[in-house]
Amino acid sequence: CLQWTTVIERTFHVDSPDEREEWMRAIQMVANSLKQRGPGEDPMDFKCGSPSDPSAAEEMEVAVSKARAKVTMNDFDYLKLLGKGTFGKVILVREKASGRYYAMKILRKEVIIAKDEVAHTVTESRVLQNTRHPFLTALKYAFQTHDRLCFVMEYANGGELFFHLSRERVFTEERARFYGAEIVSALEYLHSRDVVYRDIKLENLMLDKDGHIKITDFGLCKEGISDGATMKTFCGTPEYLAPEVLEDND
Repeated sequence: CLQWTTVIERTFHVDSPDEREEWMRAIQMVANSLKQRGPGEDPMDFKCGSPSDPSAAEEMEVAVSKARAKVTMNDFDYLKLLGKGTFGKVILVREKASGRYYAMKILRKEVIIAKDEVAHTVTESRVLQNTRHPFLTALKYAFQTHDRLCFVMEYANGGELFFHLSRERVFTEERARFYGAEIVSALEYLHSRDVVYRDIKLENLMLDKDGHIKITDFGLCKEGISDGATMKTFCGTPEYLAPEVLEDND
C-alpha cells in the first residue's frame, strides 16, 4: 500500500527565548503523542471538538495550557486610566510575570451588542492578530471574561500626535515628512494584505518611546479589499472626512 506524504513547513515568530522554549516543548509533546499511537490508529483521525462536544475542547485547552498558561485579568497590575470611550476604556497595566507595561483595551460586551458594534470588534481583533508591522500597534494577548473583551497591546508611551500638534501648533516640514513616511509605510502594508484602514486621524496616531508612529484602533478597517475595489460605507470622524464624502458625492 502506497501513501502520499506531504511535508508542511511552518515558521514561528516569538518575542523571547522563553516563548521559543514553550513552543518547542509544545511541538515535541505533539510529536511524542503521535509516536505513542497504536499500529492500527490513523494519525489523521483527530476530533477538533465543537460546542456540542465540550470534552474534546477541554482536552485541547489542557494541551495548550501546558505550553502557555491562559492569561487572565489577575495577571496584571492596573496602574492608570489612559482613555475612556463609549464601548470601554484603555488602562496602563504591568504584567506581573515579566514587569512589562502594556495598554489594555477593555470593552463591555453588552454595550458592543447594544450599539451593533460586534462586526467592528471582530474585525479589530482579526486585524490585530494577523498583522505585524513596526508602525502598527502590536497585540500581545486577547482574552475575555463573562462581560468584558480584553486586548492587551504594546504601550506607546509617547502619547497622541494630536497632543503634540496641539502643544506645538505646527510641525517642521522635516518632522511632518518623517511622520508621513511612517504612516504611508504602515498603510501600504495593510493594503498589501487587502485591508483598508479608514480612520486615520491624529487621535489614532501614537508615538512610541523612540518617537516613531504607532497606528491604533482598527475597528473601522475593511478586509478583503483588492486593488481597484471601491467602498460606499460612510464611516470615520466627520472632522477628518473629505468634503466630497460628507456631501455624498460619487
